[in-house]
Amino acid sequence: MERLNLKQYREMVSFILDYKKTHGKMPEHVMVKGYKISKKEYINMIERVNKFILEMGRNPRTVDIEPSPKEYLADYPEDNLDDDINH
Repeated sequence: MERLNLKQYREMVSFILDYKKTHGKMPEHVMVKGYKISKKEYINMIERVNKFILEMGRNPRTVDIEPSPKEYLADYPEDNLDDDINH
């Protein structure tokens, strides 16, 4: 599973909010249709959906679970990335 439809996304967010209300913290991961989504991934998803709604004025049809490689690499400074090429 690479993305959620809007219904799956809303159910996931509802579960996270209920969990937080009950336990006082967000879960370390959630399961959607047998697919494990980490806390980092679902927080990123929520942030991207909120940004989309603000910019486009509507809900997205689907939500990608993982950010694009460009977004992923933006989390790490370039000097910390090692080349796999032997010199």
